[in-house]
Amino acid sequence: MLIITTPNIEGKRIVSYLGIVSGEAIMGANLIKDFMASIRDIVGGRSGAYEQELRQAKQISLDEMASQAASMGANAVVGVDLDYENITMGQHGGMLMVSASGTAVVYKD
Repeated sequence: MLIITTPNIEGKRIVSYLGIVSGEAIMGANLIKDFMASIRDIVGGRSGAYEQELRQAKQISLDEMASQAASMGANAVVGVDLDYENITMGQHGGMLMVSASGTAVVYKD
């Protein structure tokens, strides 16, 4: 499955637009990751735990979107957009959400 952010596939012809597809992933952040991130905020640096969670959530959302497109008969998703959100849950952490959306298409060489 070809997944791209552009609206066209260079050198290919889109023969059918099948509709909008999307995938979402919500990952829980835990107390230890929140604590380590707060230390990083004070002293600087990157939060490897959060970065890993974001990468995993992105992949899950892209996989779900691709699966939905495949079930519609698509061989590509064009115009893909990724959105990231931090959903706070009071003082005890929150959730990381990644959503992917695009247009399922069929293309030919």
